[in-house]
Amino acid sequence: MADTSSFDTLHGQALSRAADKAVRAIPPAWPLTATVAVNPFLGQSTENFETTAALLSRIGGVRLALPRKHYADKVAAGDITDDDLLAALHASRAGSDLDLAALKLALTVEPKPISALPTIAELAARAAGKDWPALVADRIGAFAAGYFDEGQALWAASRRNGLYAAWRAFAMHDLTPEILGLKGFGGHVSDTPETPQAAIERAAVSLSLGAEPGSYFHQLLLTLGGWAQYARHIQFKAEISGLSDTTPLELLAIRLVFEEALYLRHRSAIEDEWRRVRKTHAEPASPDADTRIDAVLQQAAERAAQRKLASLLAAPSQAKVAEIRPMLQAAFCIDVRSEVFRRALESADSGIRTLGFAGFFGLGASHRGFASDVSEHRLPVLLKPSVFTCAEVDRDKDVDRQARFTARGLRAWGRFKLAAVSSFAFVEAMGPVYAAKLLRDGLGFGKAKRPDTAKPRFSASLDFDQRAGIAETVLKAMSLTEGFGRYVLIAGHGANTVNNPYASALHCGACGGYAGDVNARLLADLLNDRAVRERLAVKGLRIPPDTVFLAGLHDTTTDAVTLFADDVEPAIAAEDLARIRHWLALAGQLTRAERTRKLPRAKASDVIARSRDWSEVRPELGLAGCRAFIAAPRSRTAGRSLDGQVFLHDYVWRKDEGFKILELILTAPVVVASWISLQYFGSSVAPSLFGAGNKLLHNVVGGVGVVEGNGGNLRAGLPWQSVHDGEAFVHEPLRLTVALEAPKEAISEILQRHPNVRALFDNGWLSLFTLDDRGQMAWRYDENRTWVEFSPVAAGTARVRAAG
Repeated sequence: MADTSSFDTLHGQALSRAADKAVRAIPPAWPLTATVAVNPFLGQSTENFETTAALLSRIGGVRLALPRKHYADKVAAGDITDDDLLAALHASRAGSDLDLAALKLALTVEPKPISALPTIAELAARAAGKDWPALVADRIGAFAAGYFDEGQALWAASRRNGLYAAWRAFAMHDLTPEILGLKGFGGHVSDTPETPQAAIERAAVSLSLGAEPGSYFHQLLLTLGGWAQYARHIQFKAEISGLSDTTPLELLAIRLVFEEALYLRHRSAIEDEWRRVRKTHAEPASPDADTRIDAVLQQAAERAAQRKLASLLAAPSQAKVAEIRPMLQAAFCIDVRSEVFRRALESADSGIRTLGFAGFFGLGASHRGFASDVSEHRLPVLLKPSVFTCAEVDRDKDVDRQARFTARGLRAWGRFKLAAVSSFAFVEAMGPVYAAKLLRDGLGFGKAKRPDTAKPRFSASLDFDQRAGIAETVLKAMSLTEGFGRYVLIAGHGANTVNNPYASALHCGACGGYAGDVNARLLADLLNDRAVRERLAVKGLRIPPDTVFLAGLHDTTTDAVTLFADDVEPAIAAEDLARIRHWLALAGQLTRAERTRKLPRAKASDVIARSRDWSEVRPELGLAGCRAFIAAPRSRTAGRSLDGQVFLHDYVWRKDEGFKILELILTAPVVVASWISLQYFGSSVAPSLFGAGNKLLHNVVGGVGVVEGNGGNLRAGLPWQSVHDGEAFVHEPLRLTVALEAPKEAISEILQRHPNVRALFDNGWLSLFTLDDRGQMAWRYDENRTWVEFSPVAAGTARVRAAG
């Protein structure tokens, strides 16, 4: 890495702080191999929503709201009522100059189009009539694709001495800028300082930025799209491990070198305009009238959704639960897709219960799969692995060795196909050999990828006391400490698609973008261990001797469930296993029928075939529609259709000594759910900044991400097809509503200890409610850190009843 001590003057130190602030304003983006949802506003969580909207309007040219017509149509249809509008006005920062009549009038007029402040590259383009921004994006993209490559390129770029040093070596010999009119650019690069910090300081002096560039550095990183986000991810991972990293800072230095070169070339033509732009960047972002109106309308839509959720929770439940020991208890991930399957499974038999828990099931595993030395971090990306696991190979090491040889042969064959010389003759010589495969896969007859058959196991370094402690912690966190069924299914989830670079985005976010089968199998095996059960019994947690834990994998694309029955010893009775499989198959059938109402051009009979269709851009809709998170006993939501829009986490606060589990829920699952919700929000309202664009134009670059077309900026976020069906949004962008059945005083104390989590609620990124002992929404957390009694009808006139 580059030297981090170059900011050695007072001016340099001020620039260092400004650069670091800009870097941390950028959200991280994980590679395609393990894509996870990320809150695109992560760097703005300490700012309120309206201020962030004003900032992104200034530097990104986007509004954080849908067109006014969207809200007007909902008002006309009665989905948003006057009470919702009044409640939003009452809670907003819009001021006294906006009333209901003015708000409704604003619904009839779309705000004027906005443009971001121009960068120097854009000012120079206007002056010279050349598309300098495209040149900058192309050359940085060409370099970054090689530098960040994770195995796709045959010739890897050098990473010696860090990103900035590698780029200088590249740019000094890159003739493209010279050919396209930026004369002397290679010489300019050779004259730049050798450290990124010094390059930033020199560029700041050349551009007359002073020590406080305001939002300018942030804007430059935004212009780099997913490359800046991928660089930020490298830094983010390093810091979680207690290390430091300057990759995004170095990328900022590179972008500033281009700005400096263009400024020196076009100074006389752009100086006056650049002075005005600098001044605006230095001023605090302040929301204008349209931004405030957009915020009120957005909140009104969310108030309407909260009102409907409150009515649903208050309605009588249709669940019919027999007061007997359940034959099957099934623990699923809190993922909104599980809500539909759980509801369908419970309807199959009165002897079935389900519960929800984070899909990594409390096992922060770093796992090595069968015949692999690659460590897969199957846990939330906010956490560090706490246990190490691998696929079991003790029984037949020859099989593992043969699999490794086969994998090496396939890699060598793949490189031969793409090599500089052999690739020219390969298609003509070997094309006919691939005809059968092409026909098979093109018609959807290819084999679906299956999970490892090899059973995962814990590393020998994890001793018995640690394993027993993990079992106790997980069961308590699941609120599963009594009433065990005859069989307990631990169901992870994953997806199975073809020709889809974003396949990992459909897997389990809590498992770091991997499927949840490994974690489910590890936990089931741990809880079937007789010695572990004996230790749990000593601590008062008694599992009946006949209870069997069984691992499974829910395929969210086809709604089929794979059971890992061979992991269980002694074997499960054949008739019991057949009954469980029948229930799961019936639930899958019901779930497919419900999902096809939202999937474009889908019928229940062809959902499975869609998962093998090369041309299908929407094999499933992922977590589109997510809008709420509920932590409460399952009885509060059982029998109620939440339409696959709610994260469901089982929680019984009276079992939670010291509210440790509640604290864990607020600081982990709620944060992960907020990342998912806000990623969908950002990809819907600001797709140019936070969306991955059109799947039909995607090309995979370096194995880390996609570009639209043949180069330029990496695209991060969700593809447009994930939030839109071509005619209308399949995801209504609503900020997440969090509802917890727990004392509000305990929640307030936890938020006080975790200011980063509290900021999400204080600044309007999430809404927070408590549920009463009947499971009904009772209190709303106000942005002033007070609790307001919730009244879904007259929320605009609710009064403060208790301090937060």
